[in-house]
Amino acid sequence: MISQLGRYEILGELGQGAMGVVYKAKDPLIDRVVAIKTINLGLAMEEKEEYEGRFYQEAKAAGRLNHPNIVTIYDVGKSGDVAYIAMEFLQGRELRDILNDSGLLPVDQVLDIVAQVALGLSYAHEHEIVHRDVKPSNIMVVRDGHVKITDFGIARMASSAVRTQTGMVLGSPKYMSPEQVMGKNIDQRSDIFSLGVMLYEMLTGQAPFNGDNVNAIMYQTLNAAPSPPSLLNPDAPDMLNFIVAKALAKAVDDRYQNAKDFAADLRACRDTLPRSGQVLDVSKSPAGGEKKLPDAISVTGNRSVEEDVGSISTAKLSQAFDSGAATMRLAALTTSPEEVDELSKTLKLVRPSTEAINRAAPVKNAAARMPPVAASRSAVRQDKREATGTGSGVGNFLLFVIVALVLLGIAAIFI
Repeated sequence: MISQLGRYEILGELGQGAMGVVYKAKDPLIDRVVAIKTINLGLAMEEKEEYEGRFYQEAKAAGRLNHPNIVTIYDVGKSGDVAYIAMEFLQGRELRDILNDSGLLPVDQVLDIVAQVALGLSYAHEHEIVHRDVKPSNIMVVRDGHVKITDFGIARMASSAVRTQTGMVLGSPKYMSPEQVMGKNIDQRSDIFSLGVMLYEMLTGQAPFNGDNVNAIMYQTLNAAPSPPSLLNPDAPDMLNFIVAKALAKAVDDRYQNAKDFAADLRACRDTLPRSGQVLDVSKSPAGGEKKLPDAISVTGNRSVEEDVGSISTAKLSQAFDSGAATMRLAALTTSPEEVDELSKTLKLVRPSTEAINRAAPVKNAAARMPPVAASRSAVRQDKREATGTGSGVGNFLLFVIVALVLLGIAAIFI
């Protein structure tokens, strides 16, 4: 990981962005923590020009915007083959992560979040900026449920020198508007459609347009009419069916014409609902924190394998203990000759002689002296042998009974 970008001191890595790495950094001039979004410009010349142009476009687009629901841009620069934008460091979580962890949120919370996004988009649209990629992973929720729109990386300004080629599709397929799918010129109403898709997903737990591949999703976006949200979520009032239908209208003229009207309807609907009183958890796990895995249960069901391994590792063994020879003797007692030969080759140990094996305890008592993990494994093998009837008098007896019954049945037929 790099330690410096321009004047900024890199403190850690926050994640991978669409075009590069995002770092947590410190501005030493004013002692402020910032987020640094980077793009590696070590590309072919054509790619470099396109990506660098789009990168600085994001800085110009978002840098012109000063709104409570849009992330604040502080600075832009370049260091070697790395271009970067210094922006507001947000203490919160991506909406995508919240939805993945929490499932369906209370309807009043959903409406509050989407209304805030709509207000932020409305401000951007008033400044002739279309986001083009509205989706949960580009929405940050910070303390007290406050929402910030991020990543204007593929936004287009009227004065931008970076032009989208005819027929070139930008955005995320699941959240694209019909006009985006067809590669047509878009305006603010495309963002409204994408926000409508996000609203539907938050209300129902599923996307309105889905499929096994991109083509299937695009076909549905152009042709399918999703079920009303109230059919999938009984907590959603009927008023939301009309709001969603208007936001997801295929024809741009039938859609909300501006995001401010969309936000007004969402808040009017929210005001008719009882407040859930729930507070979103936007805390993050500490960086580098370990994820505890579920305990692995041993075949005995009494102790976990982790506990067994712990007891083995902390046991004080005699320095005279011949671990290599003991391993081979234990293998000879509990596995087949073929497995012993394979283990001998792998560990490059001498196969124990018959005398060495005979000096060891009988097989039936071996499990009592085995380490717990080895005993568990031996028990599994024994269970398998018993299940197949090998090495077991009971298995042979059952086989005899079954054969006898079959023969008696055949005899009864002929009599």
